[in-house]
Amino acid sequence: MIIGKVIGTFSAKKGDSGLPRPKVDSLKLIEGFGIEEDKFAGKDLEKTVMIVGQYSYDISSKEGINIQAGSLGENILFDFNPHDYSVGTKFKIGEAVIQITENCTICNHLAVFGKKLPEIVKDCRGIYCTIINNGVIKKDDSVELI
Repeated sequence: MIIGKVIGTFSAKKGDSGLPRPKVDSLKLIEGFGIEEDKFAGKDLEKTVMIVGQYSYDISSKEGINIQAGSLGENILFDFNPHDYSVGTKFKIGEAVIQITENCTICNHLAVFGKKLPEIVKDCRGIYCTIINNGVIKKDDSVELI
C-alpha cells in the first residue's frame, strides 16, 4: 500500500559539519553499510538512515521557527508523518527497503535554529532506520508500507 512520497534527500559527506544536512539528488542505500558516501556510513547499522516527515517542519513553522529541509538531520523527508508508525515497520522506496529501529533523541544542536526548537520537535524530530534491501532513493519516489 502506497502511503506517501519522498520530498527530499539529504546526506552529510566526510568533512561536512553541523546542520542542515546538504540536499542531494539521490541516496544509494547499501545493506550492512549505510548510505554511500555519507559520513555516518559503516557505523551504527541500526541508525544508518534517518527519516522525518514534513509535519515536523510544519509544527516548527507554526511556532515561529522556520527552518529549511535537512535542518533536523534527516536523510529522507516524507510528505507523511513517519511517527505514526512503530518500531519494526518497513517502508519500500523503489528497490530499497528500510525498517524503523528507534526514535531519534533530541540534541542541543537544534537550538542553533531557535531555543524552543528542541522542545517543539521532541516527539517528532526523526526516526532511525536500518537498511533491509539495497536501492537508490530520490525525490518523488513513492513510499510503500510493507
